[in-house]
Amino acid sequence: MRPNKRDELVRKAMEVFYRDGFHATGMDKLVVETGVSKTSMYKHFRTKEDLILAVLRLRDESFRNRILRRVEQIADTPAGQLIATFDAFKEWFEEDDFRGCMFLKAAAEYQDASHPIHVQAAEHKRVMLEHLTSLARQSGAHAPELLARQIVLLQEGAIVSAVLLKNGNPAEDAKVAAQLLLDAELTRKNAALH
Repeated sequence: MRPNKRDELVRKAMEVFYRDGFHATGMDKLVVETGVSKTSMYKHFRTKEDLILAVLRLRDESFRNRILRRVEQIADTPAGQLIATFDAFKEWFEEDDFRGCMFLKAAAEYQDASHPIHVQAAEHKRVMLEHLTSLARQSGAHAPELLARQIVLLQEGAIVSAVLLKNGNPAEDAKVAAQLLLDAELTRKNAALH
């Protein structure tokens, strides 16, 4: 398989894993769904887990690029971008093929914290937290690390609620809570300066 065929396989496998889960999707199902023979799959991926890791890397890159780009379109200040993440999430929640967070699913299906798939899923969350911490710091938050962790908790809760409730309201509710947290942090910072 040429590299572009490999990339196509990873993209198609990502759709199947996202829709049906990792353990529920066997190689036979991937052969049918992707149109790629088992022999060709195993030329590039020794195991299903290797394919899952490639899928998670692609999902990480495409999801972060998409969400962060959308956030920058919505808001042009660090504080505004912290809050705009919930607008971008709301749009994601309202997509027809929304099935929740692939990384939460991966961590739930591969619960051993040392398993490479769990590690890859956790790395996505770590990078997202790092970005939010940077925005919180740039926004002038009194405790940027704490604010970023709180916003992540709101995001994760909104994702899970959106899956269960099948609507975008959790993003709106979480956005209101995030704004209150941000306002409190900025007020604390200003009080500390006086």
